[in-house]
Amino acid sequence: MIRLAKQEELGRMLEIYDGAKAYMIKTGNPTQWNGAYPDEETLMKDIQKEQLFVMEDSETIYGCFALIGGEDPTYAVVEGGNWKSDSPYGTIHRIASDGSKRAVFKECIEYARETYNHLRVDTHEDNGPMQKVILENGFTYQGIIYIEDGTPRLAYEWIEEAI
Repeated sequence: MIRLAKQEELGRMLEIYDGAKAYMIKTGNPTQWNGAYPDEETLMKDIQKEQLFVMEDSETIYGCFALIGGEDPTYAVVEGGNWKSDSPYGTIHRIASDGSKRAVFKECIEYARETYNHLRVDTHEDNGPMQKVILENGFTYQGIIYIEDGTPRLAYEWIEEAI
């Protein structure tokens, strides 16, 4: 089940993000989420804006992600490519799991596609596992964007095909 996150679940979400950071380091991506990011303040803002979601089964929360509707300022310019559409979109950020379930990204995307027919996502150039699942789930590479701190990210887009 996927639902909005609650403030009292911050501890569990921070555990999940800590585990995801360790996994990234182990798989050759030591800099994408270095330091405290995503931190408690970021997650609290997401909760207050009702854009942070948890994934849970009958036993525990095993994943979390932000699904943000509207214009993302870091997506305004895409270097080395262009967006396929300027239509309204949702952006997936900060997706992580505790590693206990498979296909967490696919589950997140299926949920996001219930609300948005146009999605964008980005990841660090060293995050090979994420690049793979993004492409496996129907996204196409569009170029490079720069996040708030100025570091580059590979940007991807998915648009529902008209029937």
